[in-house]
Amino acid sequence: MNYPQEIFSGLWPYGHCQGIAVDTKRQFIYYSFTTALVKTDLAGNLIGTVTGLLGHLGCIDFCDQDGRLYGSLEYKNDAIGRGILQRAGHAGDIQNAFYIAIFDVDKINRKDMDACTDGVMTTVYLKEVFDDFSAPGHRHGCSGIDGMTFGKMPGEKNAPYQLFVAYGVYGDIERQDNDYQVILRYDTRDWKQYEKPLLQENMHACGPEKPDQKLFVYTGNTTYGVQNLEYDEATGHFLMAVYKGKKPQFPNHSLYIIDGNQPAVHQPLKGFDPPMTGDCLSLLADGSESETPGFDFPHGSTGICALGDGKFYVSEHGKENDLFLSRVRLYDWETMTK
Repeated sequence: MNYPQEIFSGLWPYGHCQGIAVDTKRQFIYYSFTTALVKTDLAGNLIGTVTGLLGHLGCIDFCDQDGRLYGSLEYKNDAIGRGILQRAGHAGDIQNAFYIAIFDVDKINRKDMDACTDGVMTTVYLKEVFDDFSAPGHRHGCSGIDGMTFGKMPGEKNAPYQLFVAYGVYGDIERQDNDYQVILRYDTRDWKQYEKPLLQENMHACGPEKPDQKLFVYTGNTTYGVQNLEYDEATGHFLMAVYKGKKPQFPNHSLYIIDGNQPAVHQPLKGFDPPMTGDCLSLLADGSESETPGFDFPHGSTGICALGDGKFYVSEHGKENDLFLSRVRLYDWETMTK
């Protein structure tokens, strides 16, 4: 189809754009604005919004397999979480919890639908994330979750579509065990048993005991991990848009790409004491000899969506009169990886 070259999100008070997703069949686009979900058509006409969240709604992805929208949703009592509560005018604390939010997008048809009471959102609890976040020192540097996408396991062309959820990672330049992106893989075909509406004053812990696999990608430390994770069906690769890291021994790119042709390899992890092994994925080469090849495309950390034909919608976020916006622009693979 002929996608518009640019789509304007409108102006919103909820926080900066965290992710975008497109239903290419029905031609809707979705935006995560930190504590709200916005639905418009591809001309930018507003269809509806979902509000009322007291946590951080991050990267989102439309699942063609079931016609629903999925997003990372985290609640935590750190600087980010407290800032969200303050902006929402919520006094007091909230318990640490990490979910995949699942939106019944067909029901989103008006402004200010409540995420918790209007029957548009269910959630699945991710115990593995809570355990790593809560471990002494935040295991693997885990600050929660952000990037997520549906895709096929690298090196397995006939694999089913599964959910891949990337950790946020604290940007600590003093430690050595936080130089990997950590990605959890889940087969969601049996997740109906876990899905529950969310009561933010009494949050549930219903979800799988463990992921189907924990994967590691050596990029060097990045500031808050993978902001947006996106599977590109055309190549089989996974794009990881990040905020650049600050460790001087690494190139610190803003875009890393997991090579979808290379299967995971179980091997020792660098920088861990005591030693640890893990299933490691490979990065797509960039023409250099670097151990952490990547690209310096300046956008994508606030939203990237593969359209399936070598084209991508990419969010370029901004602010006007204290309101947040995204201008979503059309890019191609060559421009993003030059």
